[in-house]
Amino acid sequence: MPNVLTERLSSWGFSWAGLRDNRHGEWWLIAQMGLILAHLLPATPSPASLGLHWPLAVRFIGLAVFAVGLLLGGQGALNLGASLSPLPEPMAGADLVTSGAYGRCRHPLYQSLILCSLGVTVALGSLLHLGLLLGLICVLGGKARREEARLCLIHPDYARYRGTTPAILPGVPWLDWRSA
Repeated sequence: MPNVLTERLSSWGFSWAGLRDNRHGEWWLIAQMGLILAHLLPATPSPASLGLHWPLAVRFIGLAVFAVGLLLGGQGALNLGASLSPLPEPMAGADLVTSGAYGRCRHPLYQSLILCSLGVTVALGSLLHLGLLLGLICVLGGKARREEARLCLIHPDYARYRGTTPAILPGVPWLDWRSA
């Protein structure tokens, strides 16, 4: 099992040197993972401590948004197949995927993470989780831009795809850039 993990990490481009100098975008991944893990923290402050009654219907809406995020993430991961990597550096020899979830947006896995974070925030009614959502939006927007710079160099068709397909969330300025 350790050899399989080592081989997978190596195929993604992980290295000790990369953790030191961010050569494949390792720091973006570390920030992303930290923000995702912080979602396990309890609601702070809780709505009750602010004198608010958080309606059960709102909690269910949050859980539904979270579930949609999980489903979209699963679809994106399946569509990407062997090209899936947690780093913003595209895998060597990976095909450009523009169909399925990637026909809806260029970064459906980032979209799913944002929807999951939004779902948790709405379900808990937590200001802490709202801050984590905003932080995740910033990190994923930056990570996607780094990834796209490399994709433009590797895949000649990427610029056309980028011009017609929303990045992460259609109509949201930091998360939908279709030029440059």
